Amino acid sequence: MNFRKRQRDDEIEINLIPLIDVLLVILIFLAATTSFNRYQQLKLTLPQASAEAQQPDALHLAISHDGLYALQGQLLPGTTAGDIAQALRQQADGAVDQVLVIDADAQAAHASVVRAMEAARLAGYERVHFATQAAP
Repeated sequence: MNFRKRQRDDEIEINLIPLIDVLLVILIFLAATTSFNRYQQLKLTLPQASAEAQQPDALHLAISHDGLYALQGQLLPGTTAGDIAQALRQQADGAVDQVLVIDADAQAAHASVVRAMEAARLAGYERVHFATQAAP
């Protein structure tokens, strides 16, 4: 026996209108607070530095804007990290704790400077300094 009455009038409904209203408000908020700036190029102003007195026994590795390397004023024939590291080892003559100063041209490629740093690591240099222009 079934004592319950079936009522077809009470069907369950989900009201989607308040949900849509809330989503539209969130969408408007996100659109209003989002910035759509497109950065084509970062413009950096590199800092000036004031340096201490140079150490007279430091090795100087110069990097030209063409990616050529010179150690103590002598042009190096190779431009790979291994070639530079070999020249650094020969110049150091087994000296422990020698300072390497990298003089990179302002127009030198970043890869050339990183290659010089890698060569210093391969040669065993622990103290690497960078030459800068004095602040006016």
